[in-house]
Amino acid sequence: MVLDEIVAAQHRGQAQGIPSVCSAHPDVLREALRLARLFGMPALIESTCNQVNQFGGYTGHTPSTFAAWIRDLAAGSGVPPEGLILGGDHLGPSVWQDESSESAMHKAVELVRDYVLAGFTKIHLDCSMRLGDDPPAGTEPAQVAERAAELAAAAESISQDNLRFVIGSEVPLPGGAISEAGPASVTSADTVSNSLELHRQAFRRRGLQSAWERVVAVVVQPGVEFGDDFVLDYDPDQAQPLRRFIETQSMVYEAHSTDYQSSASLGQLVRDHFAVLKVGPALTFAYREAVFALAAIESVLLPASQRSDLPAILDQAMQQDPRYWKKYYLGSAAEQAFKRQYSRSDRIRYYWSRPDVQAALGRLMRNLQSQRIPLQLWLKHAKQAALALAERGAELAPRAIISEHIASRLRVYFEACRPGADV
Repeated sequence: MVLDEIVAAQHRGQAQGIPSVCSAHPDVLREALRLARLFGMPALIESTCNQVNQFGGYTGHTPSTFAAWIRDLAAGSGVPPEGLILGGDHLGPSVWQDESSESAMHKAVELVRDYVLAGFTKIHLDCSMRLGDDPPAGTEPAQVAERAAELAAAAESISQDNLRFVIGSEVPLPGGAISEAGPASVTSADTVSNSLELHRQAFRRRGLQSAWERVVAVVVQPGVEFGDDFVLDYDPDQAQPLRRFIETQSMVYEAHSTDYQSSASLGQLVRDHFAVLKVGPALTFAYREAVFALAAIESVLLPASQRSDLPAILDQAMQQDPRYWKKYYLGSAAEQAFKRQYSRSDRIRYYWSRPDVQAALGRLMRNLQSQRIPLQLWLKHAKQAALALAERGAELAPRAIISEHIASRLRVYFEACRPGADV
């Protein structure tokens, strides 16, 4: 399996990795699949327990419908079935953490079983959150491991040899931090060692020695983070104890929240054995940038009565339903208005599928497709993408601009993970 090959390559001293795209946006997913095919690498597409679960998640997808959709997109992008890896991220009781541990874990078991039945083969087990009847101080590491083993047993009851597990939960805040509070705290090697041993023991008690041998990665905090208006860059010096420790294990690290890291930082992460690079909000942020650039061009070419007003309609949708951004975007009304549209945390990604937003987006694309767009406008509002397309002799068109804008952010992940470099 590809993940096994990556682990083996890393322990041979080769800096090989794989981008992990965690998104449910069709344009982002198509670009991820296209780039995987062009780079000759597998496409690893993941969904979280909040995005996709047995009750539909916030995307409306169950594991089976999401898997079928991704397979259709892959086929349309020329990616063969063997070139696609489906992953489940943070699978556990997170969605139901306000319920009792019995109720939440019962649903988490059902969640994991549904993911495996749907053909997901990379399974990240995360039981780190405090559940409704847990002690106020939180869940003890040994309990976290026991619950993860319970979920592993549920997965193994459906399928075995083709499953690969990821454990660990000391990660950056999903979707980005609320504020910059100084340098991110890097996980200590002792913490990782203790967590691995507790999980190993919990797996053994359940007779899951074979499953333990298929744990390919552990999630830690490598010292990267992003928020509304900041990015904490990877500092390899701070992560050297982690690097040395994982070289004694038969696995690699999985790095979360690598969004907005530089190409140099991504390459160094892979060289330091962070072989799985997860990215999500940065890609929908790039999509938003491209669409807003198109809306700006529309505002120059068309009178107000004919425009799509997409940015305004998006903001109206976010104000009508603030549950996806309200607790993340702090500050004055003016500051919140700015963050709704321009924050790097990109909570706007939850609203693209709304019917009113889709209608405005459709109108924007039809408006621009019927116009001759002067080069000056492309260079003013989408210069980087326009120049990249022009250099390849490609047509300057709205859809091409969107694709290129996403690709420019995602391409650096494939380049960082390209096999062959020495660590």
